[in-house]
Amino acid sequence: MYHGPDEVRFEDVPEPVAGPGELLIEVGTVGICGSDAGEFVHEPHFFPIDQAHPFSGHQGPTIPGHEFSGRVTALGDGVEGFHVGDLVASGAGVSCGACDQCRRGRTNMCRSYWTVGLHAHGAMAEMVKAPASCCFNLRDRAITTDLAALAQPMAIAVHASRRGRIGPDDVVLIIGAGGIGSFLTFATAATGATVAAMDLDPAKLAIAAELGAAATVDASRGGDLAERLTAAAGPPTLVFECTATPGCLKLAVETVADNGRVVVVGHQPEPVAIPFKRVSFGEKELIGTMAQAFAADFGAAIDLVCGRPEVWEQVAPTVFPLEDLLTAGLIPMAERRATQIKTLFDPSLDEPRPLRIHHP
Repeated sequence: MYHGPDEVRFEDVPEPVAGPGELLIEVGTVGICGSDAGEFVHEPHFFPIDQAHPFSGHQGPTIPGHEFSGRVTALGDGVEGFHVGDLVASGAGVSCGACDQCRRGRTNMCRSYWTVGLHAHGAMAEMVKAPASCCFNLRDRAITTDLAALAQPMAIAVHASRRGRIGPDDVVLIIGAGGIGSFLTFATAATGATVAAMDLDPAKLAIAAELGAAATVDASRGGDLAERLTAAAGPPTLVFECTATPGCLKLAVETVADNGRVVVVGHQPEPVAIPFKRVSFGEKELIGTMAQAFAADFGAAIDLVCGRPEVWEQVAPTVFPLEDLLTAGLIPMAERRATQIKTLFDPSLDEPRPLRIHHP
């Protein structure tokens, strides 16, 4: 239960009850991301601690966990297409389905958007309730709960790649081979595009190569990064900036080829000075991306995760008990010393275990 910066407590709470249109889910596997670590370190930005969220209605201490999978244990009134026992993966983002953005299929831009695990109680618990509309039924898929929990971050990558209008002839540069950068590397390489990844950590770059990067650039070696990036794979026509650092966003704009696109994935904390003369003269594009559009992106994300299940053993090799959330998850991530690209938790565990990519 998140109460505020540096204050996450383990508490007993009443079991949630599935309301109309909702599923009650026994959590199988749940992951954390940079948003969770940011909330842990800083004042709450997503969690509605001090005032009620305008759309979820939740206020006060909040159970995190928006990347999750599990088994349905109960159905709320009006739910169709699900049965008790079904394995589901959640996209977590909740949209109204009726506003102008939803009618255009842009559900991530819904006028009343909110997220399970950020704006209401999430899956860092034994049980969670979630609208059926943001859950993907995996009843007929041979997939473990561990892999299913990777579908939500993969859907973020799928959406970002589509925002970049990626094609097989693109030369793609991923700046930052961490969490979202790893999923983007895999998703963009799967399109047939030539992909290069840049990071400060050689270990992450080695994993990026396994995920499909044709070239890698170790930024810790210094030198003229723009020249090194271009030499590695050719002038990039599409750049994904995933670090949220001002210098890397500027590098992305300077490095992308004329008529190229820069997708701003990392959430820049402050205004950034951009060389807009280069944007104008080079007819370059800056493109935003936010979350994922469930109907369009989530099924494709499931297919990608299932396509090469063995690679995820390098991204998330160990799954931890929920009690290790601080020591194995939030604190190492906040201090930039996490040993895994993606950290997953299983509420049923007493001891860590290896990632499960196949059913026993």
